[in-house]
Amino acid sequence: MKGVILAGGNGTRLHPITLGISKQLLPVYDKPMIYYPLSVLMLAGITEIEIITTPQEQEAFRRLLGDGSWLGISLTYAEQEKPRGLADAFLVSADHIGDDSVALVLGDNIFHGYEFGPMLQRLSQNVQGCVLFGYPVRDPERYGIGVLDRNGELVAIEEKPERPRSNLAITGLYLYDNKVVEFARRLQPSERGELEITDLNRIYVERGEATLVPLGRGFVWLDAGTHDALMEAGNYVQILEHRQGVRIACLEEIAWRMGYIDRETCYRLGSRLANSAYGRYIMEVAEAG
Repeated sequence: MKGVILAGGNGTRLHPITLGISKQLLPVYDKPMIYYPLSVLMLAGITEIEIITTPQEQEAFRRLLGDGSWLGISLTYAEQEKPRGLADAFLVSADHIGDDSVALVLGDNIFHGYEFGPMLQRLSQNVQGCVLFGYPVRDPERYGIGVLDRNGELVAIEEKPERPRSNLAITGLYLYDNKVVEFARRLQPSERGELEITDLNRIYVERGEATLVPLGRGFVWLDAGTHDALMEAGNYVQILEHRQGVRIACLEEIAWRMGYIDRETCYRLGSRLANSAYGRYIMEVAEAG
């Protein structure tokens, strides 16, 4: 399975902060926002990942992450000149995807939960159709909502419904088989002039090939695309890390524990950042083994 991170867009909901920097390079407590979606794909066992950025911001992402070899993975980059909808990611990254299945994660989404990595590894094996993830919300009228029947089968997706039949919001993490590229090519732009991910997902629903996995208690999903949400995400990460003594989305630790790099490399990566608490944490976990 290949991975794609959609980190383009203009971040208008975060203006004026994002007038001079990409939203996905903003800090969420102790690390750049892009670390969080990248960590999700790494935990899923995906090592070939393409990051879609705006042309003007791509160099900044390259300076931060390079080609991924320091993490034992491969990172490539693609440009999206202007926002054309989430489903456009599959057209931009068609060559990267090739004949494989693909996981798409939005660059401003943060996921955290017990055994999330093993669950993703299991679900990403031999994907048939698409796998979506639903998260219960108090205000479902603000989201795309997945509707399940009595047997837990996904039967409909409703976009910002006035009278929601469910409270399961469709999150910004999607697993697809290789047909997704063909289906994306068939889409027509919406009234907004964009290729909508909901329209793409509905194709799979109509074919009976869509699965919705509810993320219930023990999971957290945050969309850090507004000022309040960005602050809430930083506070959540700070509280959890301080209380538990572990770091969420620590790429160096994940790379080591997933077997992408060895312990010595992990320690060396931490030593480069030894003046920060983040770097010292990496050194400590590598030393502890």
